[in-house]
Amino acid sequence: MAQLTRSPKQLGAYVRSARVQRGLTQQALADLVGTGQKTVSKIENGHGGTRVDTLFSLLAALDCDMQIGPRSKGGKDISEIF
Repeated sequence: MAQLTRSPKQLGAYVRSARVQRGLTQQALADLVGTGQKTVSKIENGHGGTRVDTLFSLLAALDCDMQIGPRSKGGKDISEIF
């Protein structure tokens, strides 16, 4: 199921949900990707600063893709969104 994600916190919640749905622990996912359990925890808790290649590796291990498209702003200026 597609999930609209606009923040590190929302992305982290999605990663956590996908991990749990697949019956993986944070350590098991980290081992699949070649990273540490603390990194998985930080991503799931919405901390920014994750390397893009680490994020893509996690998503691949969870059989997920990232799709990017235009953002619906509702007529607001971009400075009002962030």
